[in-house]
Amino acid sequence: MPYDVLIVGAGPAGLAAAIRLKQLAIENEKDISICVLEKGAEVGSHILSGNVFEPRALDELFPDWRSMDDRPPVDTSVKEDKFLALTETGSVEIPNFLLPSQLHNDGNYIISLNQLVRWMGTKAEELEIEVFAGFAASEVLYDEEGAVKGIATRDVGIGKDGDPKATFERGMELRARQTLFAEGARGSCSEEVMEKFNLRDGVQPQTYGIGVKEVWEIPEENCNPGFVQHTLGWPLQHGPLDQTFGGSFLYHMAPNTILIGFVIGLDYENPYINPYREFQRWKHHPEISKHLEGGECVSYGARVLNEGGFHAIPKLTFPGGALIGCSAGFLNSVKIKGSHTAIKSGMVAAEALYPKLVEKEEFICCESYEISEDEKPQEVVEYQTAMEESWVYDELKEVRNCHAAFHWGFLPGLAYSGLAAHILKGKEPWTLENPTPDSAKTKPADQYSEIVYPKPDGVFSFDLLTNLARSGTAHNDDQPAHLRIKDSLKSVVDSNESLKTYAGPEQRFCPAGVYEYHEDSASGDKKLVINAQNCVHCKCCSIKMPHEYIKWTVPEGAGGPNYAMM
Repeated sequence: MPYDVLIVGAGPAGLAAAIRLKQLAIENEKDISICVLEKGAEVGSHILSGNVFEPRALDELFPDWRSMDDRPPVDTSVKEDKFLALTETGSVEIPNFLLPSQLHNDGNYIISLNQLVRWMGTKAEELEIEVFAGFAASEVLYDEEGAVKGIATRDVGIGKDGDPKATFERGMELRARQTLFAEGARGSCSEEVMEKFNLRDGVQPQTYGIGVKEVWEIPEENCNPGFVQHTLGWPLQHGPLDQTFGGSFLYHMAPNTILIGFVIGLDYENPYINPYREFQRWKHHPEISKHLEGGECVSYGARVLNEGGFHAIPKLTFPGGALIGCSAGFLNSVKIKGSHTAIKSGMVAAEALYPKLVEKEEFICCESYEISEDEKPQEVVEYQTAMEESWVYDELKEVRNCHAAFHWGFLPGLAYSGLAAHILKGKEPWTLENPTPDSAKTKPADQYSEIVYPKPDGVFSFDLLTNLARSGTAHNDDQPAHLRIKDSLKSVVDSNESLKTYAGPEQRFCPAGVYEYHEDSASGDKKLVINAQNCVHCKCCSIKMPHEYIKWTVPEGAGGPNYAMM
């Protein structure tokens, strides 16, 4: 199936790119064919974010969104902004004037990002953009000269034994003049093209955080719509020089919803840290539990997020396509926001691509219903230039060294972030280096004591499998596991290096209980078991495994979580 533009991922970046392309085509009385491919069962079903939303990019994409009859679900404006440093039993409020200006939320909104994305999906379809949900892009297609020419969707109806079943259907080839990868953080196709075209040469390794989130419904009289609270300190940081990066969020959204979550940088060193259980015990702090009194947890999910910022942004373009949104890493970890930068990057890509697509009318796909053999895949370098000149780069440059400063410790990192935000503004003549990936930051277990976490009480805290059911996660059980041990690293698993050296951190960092060690009844040795059916597609295992021994591939389309309010 040929298209002028193929977009992999129906998140905020991918849909913004598609919509902006169509807007430009309509303004210029042209037509171009656009396809958006989404592996989730529905648009939005794999989308998870905090989310305090900055509307700057939405204002640019839909200047009249506030007056639309079918306006987007962006209703709860921020009214109160609080930042706390927690101790185990108490807290200290940090005055807003001491906080980085990027943390101030005046004019922002508390939203569900997957509801906003669903709305954007309807806007795309109204513009006659083809949006295919439930189809997973499993293979990048290249032409004879190595340029990207599209993707292939995954074959379906293959059993665990690798043989076709009665339901077997061959995947489709979707070919395009330009392919935009908008898969979000650590997308499998995006990682492939970055490696093939050496897009990460000369930049720092991307570093990530794992975010775990719950949605609670509380009595309406207890809800304070517009209330925003962030915390640092307990339970992650117990002293001023603790190096574990992370914190929490708690947002009240009208009419009776609380969005709560916990983010931990995956550059943590202690292999006994369990992000999910840190999140569960955090909820028992009096500054948190008081908000949840009388409420009910209705949804759970998890997702990794890019935290490398300015220094980890790869080259954005290559022959036949480009990276947009969190596939490229535009999240601002100091601001704790990335939706606005994702939308803006999709728009910038669209504005760079459009003139190239219509330059020669004989090459336009929707005119000829085929891709001309006379057109060579272009590398639209204008997108890279336009992004570097955009407010996205300005914003990220201001806080370019902040995350790395936390490697000195909690208090020095906080102090440096304040200095950078108020005075330096990214103009400091030095760069704080981050030379190693997150997987290499984990230290041997014999340097630490095992962490004993409190048992969940079933009121504020829950065991993992109970919460996992709230994510709506489902996969066809009779299919090959999409979480695969890399052939070149099978020795890591065979030697039990992860268990022997690091006490098997995959048992703890996975927020879905995918990885377990079971004792072999014959040998007495412990063997790794991969419960791929539990996977919430967070991508954490592809990042934090020792030596990155897991290759994350896509399962059959429509598999995974089914988020409704995330």
